Amino acid sequence: MIKELVIKDKKIQYNLQYKNVKNINLRIKPDGTLTVSANKRVKEKVVEDFLASKSDFILRALDKFENVLPCRQYFGETEIRDIITDICKEVYPYFENKGISFPKIKFRRMVSRWGSCHTTKGILTFNLNLIYAPLECIEYVVCHEFTHFLVPNHSPKFYEELAKVCPEWKGRRQKLKEIILR
Repeated sequence: MIKELVIKDKKIQYNLQYKNVKNINLRIKPDGTLTVSANKRVKEKVVEDFLASKSDFILRALDKFENVLPCRQYFGETEIRDIITDICKEVYPYFENKGISFPKIKFRRMVSRWGSCHTTKGILTFNLNLIYAPLECIEYVVCHEFTHFLVPNHSPKFYEELAKVCPEWKGRRQKLKEIILR
């Protein structure tokens, strides 16, 4: 059910779902919608108090999504596949020189990650929600996933390799962490 709450003079709508869960869970999607799930026994006032306690986090997250949305409008949802594929082609020569074959590129919506690499199958999968990320962050994700073909884990050697193809990876990763997937 759709509910409304005022946080610091701003009206916030959220979808309250009663489920068989232990805790109150808050999800903020890239489109700015809030979903709260709580146990059936939890009173609505407790949910509102919980949201009030998270007010700074909620407002910061919504503000970040508002600042990222112009990328979506600029790219258009159908163009994100082409943008990611083009970036893959741009970074590939570095990996080709290291003996890596060009991978199969896939796309899907993911809840908890921006991309994945299946080293044995030669597949890179990218989250379509990258449309909400700045271009420099998309470039970082592509470089990160390609680097897994060289080092399949997140060891210091992995980050050493990543820095060779994306020297600014730390700052870009931090920007990406500010975008909430769930």
